[in-house]
Amino acid sequence: MKKFNLSLVTGALLASSTVFAQVTAITNATVHTMTDKGVLKDATVLIEDGKIIAINPSSVSADVTIDAQDKILTPGFIGSMNQVGLVEVGAVSRSNDGYDKKASAMFDASTAFNPRSSLIPYARKGGLTQNVVVPRGGESIFSGLSFVTDLTGDFESVTATETALIVRLGAKSSGSRAVSLKQLVDKLEGQQKKLAKKDKKEDKKDEPSKEEQVLTKVLKGELPVITKVSRASDILELLKVKKQFGLNLVLWNAEDAPLVKTQISESKTPVILSAVSNLPSDFDSLHASLETAGELEKAGVKVLLAVGSDSSHNVYQLRFDAGIAVANGMSHDGALKAVTSNIADVFGLNAGKVAKGQRADLVLWSADPFEFSTSIESMWINGEKVNTNDSRHDKLRDRYNTPSDMPRAYTK
Repeated sequence: MKKFNLSLVTGALLASSTVFAQVTAITNATVHTMTDKGVLKDATVLIEDGKIIAINPSSVSADVTIDAQDKILTPGFIGSMNQVGLVEVGAVSRSNDGYDKKASAMFDASTAFNPRSSLIPYARKGGLTQNVVVPRGGESIFSGLSFVTDLTGDFESVTATETALIVRLGAKSSGSRAVSLKQLVDKLEGQQKKLAKKDKKEDKKDEPSKEEQVLTKVLKGELPVITKVSRASDILELLKVKKQFGLNLVLWNAEDAPLVKTQISESKTPVILSAVSNLPSDFDSLHASLETAGELEKAGVKVLLAVGSDSSHNVYQLRFDAGIAVANGMSHDGALKAVTSNIADVFGLNAGKVAKGQRADLVLWSADPFEFSTSIESMWINGEKVNTNDSRHDKLRDRYNTPSDMPRAYTK
């Protein structure tokens, strides 16, 4: 008869118990699913092992039950087009890893991402659970490759890399925009020719360069091309390039988009914009308006909302920008999609929806998330409940309000 080591058996049993993850039930919630199911009243959502495992199951067996009391449950909001985690203080170059003079199409700044940045807890306070980080680039038209992070603050926060190629076109401080557009076309044509030659060769063992790998994904439509432009004529030229090469094109900024909204809609090209961009910053953005998001939505364009200007430090205000979009003609559901499911769709994320099998990034709100007075009741990222009251702002408030015999702001 074989002898068993009792300590090994006990250890195995203890280890196996961790396989059975805790089940959390959120009950009596008004769930904005961002799917064809729309809004579900008095709904129950079950979470286990980082995923949504059921919605309105016939029976509920949970380790933790949270009564939402008819409050609003949404997918976690998704920030985009910023450098959260790559920059701490914009004016301090040594705290800025999103820019490099020599940046090119291969520039992947994800290895410089700082999950302990003070900007991350602040972003969570705005209901953000994930973020698409984009580099600022350098002298090239190619700014680099975007990557995706969750906003837990954990060291394994980067969840996806090389999610889009960022290209900056349009007005230049020196030189013509025509040269920049030609550089893009030349790069794509050059890679097309290389691929055609390679297909004809019997020996296909040559390892492509990193840039060639990126451009090949672009030509296959596997990698979105996020192109920052504003003027209507530039947008129309890019739509021609999209058709010529079969690009998965996304327009960014696009203040002039309403002038060519029909063409954008017919080409099925998404647009990323700031809902509060209503003043021209240059001659390319003379048609900037608070009504742009709503106008594009009505034209059938997939709209993604991102915070403009100092987006890294102000991404918290995404929900307020969405509310302004609603106040100026965008539908409430459209604005919710623009900060959740639309972003997830464009960047290929398992997020942005409340559905079985989806990653459990959820926010329970005290009321309408677009209202200024609304607060977060609870937040889950990848199924784990996270703190939304530990930002630098919270710590400063506590420091300055802590009773002490020492001078104000000092504590014992």
